[in-house]
Amino acid sequence: MRIAVTGASGLIGSALTTALAADGHDIVRLVRRAPKSGAEVRWDPQRRALDPDALTGCQAVIHLAGAGVGDRRWTDERKKVLYDSRVLGTATVAAAVAAMDTPPGVLLCGSAIGYYGDTGDRWVDEDSPPGTGFLADLVQDWEAAAEPAAAAGVRTAFARTGLVVAKDGGAWGRLFPLFKAGLGGRLGNGRQFWSFIAMHDEIAALRHILDTPALSGPVNLTAPEPLTNREVTAAMGRVLHRPTLAAVPAPALRLALGEFAGDVLGSQRVRPKRLMESGFVYAFPEIDQAIGAALGS
Repeated sequence: MRIAVTGASGLIGSALTTALAADGHDIVRLVRRAPKSGAEVRWDPQRRALDPDALTGCQAVIHLAGAGVGDRRWTDERKKVLYDSRVLGTATVAAAVAAMDTPPGVLLCGSAIGYYGDTGDRWVDEDSPPGTGFLADLVQDWEAAAEPAAAAGVRTAFARTGLVVAKDGGAWGRLFPLFKAGLGGRLGNGRQFWSFIAMHDEIAALRHILDTPALSGPVNLTAPEPLTNREVTAAMGRVLHRPTLAAVPAPALRLALGEFAGDVLGSQRVRPKRLMESGFVYAFPEIDQAIGAALGS
């Protein structure tokens, strides 16, 4: 199958394209520089530029591009970058897909469980309403930007991803060095729920969505049982055989991260209802398994 992918060089995109290519799929990478080969297509999300003809023959389009949410402190300028990279990028891809003479069978867009806001101890799933705050508002606009593709009859799905347990990037990419050095500990009071997913299961779930015609709209990509930050901290200590006595108080996080600290300290108890109901089987559903898999053990 010929598959176009944005964000192919990112944490999830690189792992996904490697897996798809290994199975013989023809990958077309959308890049924002001059193409280096016939397997690359240039696009410019800021200028809403993507030639629909460049996607000819693609049976699926996967849109994962977006600036890193936790990479920098949230200034007004940074929030605009986060918003534009997702909303303008999605609108650009969706418009190109809708304009194709023969559209792909599916558009799979990256999304986030930030849609639900701070849920406290309350369970949420794909039928739950949106939360409040910058990320919740961003995700709503992000997903809405794909409407042209859906209106054109393309199956459009949103992978609302949780915290991916990976060694080389994302939240865990920052946590592993600290815990290995014996400096790991809970964040704030540690009672906030973290809805995590092993990188292996993230990639498998994305491929499951591609291959499951019944899946469209939002699909939560998280492990079946979220854990509190305190429980995750204990698991990191168990797997890495390190103490976890350090703790970062909430005021220090707010000082370091600004507005983003509210999301770090917030709680999201997410149930992947649609993924489980569609028959998806997790390889690493438990946190100790997910951490071990990320470390290659």
